[in-house]
Amino acid sequence: MIVAPSLAMGILIRLVITAVSLWISTLVISGIELNTDSLSKKIITLLVVAAIFGIVNAVLRPIIKVVGCGLYVLTLGLIALIVNGLLFMLTSWIAGKLDLPFHVDGFWPSAVLGALLVGVVSWLLNMVVPDGSDD
Repeated sequence: MIVAPSLAMGILIRLVITAVSLWISTLVISGIELNTDSLSKKIITLLVVAAIFGIVNAVLRPIIKVVGCGLYVLTLGLIALIVNGLLFMLTSWIAGKLDLPFHVDGFWPSAVLGALLVGVVSWLLNMVVPDGSDD
């Protein structure tokens, strides 16, 4: 399968933006930890965790929205905060199984606030940084 250069560049830019968002969340929220001293290991870990987070969101979020659409309507979308927190915890669990030094310690407030912060920072960075898909 051949991937168009602009598509590949867009995916790479979004991966880096998510990694930067994850890094900011480790600095701001005390329950989100990146336990390594090596700069290269931190960068690799953040990129891998960003890829895991992207895959988890791409696969599970649509399924959850379809199955739980009634809860989304009933709570006016606020259930999305809990869903995002759970997906963030799942990302941390998968990272742990892959022996990556990334850990989210607890659901409240670490996972929910972490997912919210990563989402907001990613959105802001995506507004500022072009990803090449608008050609």
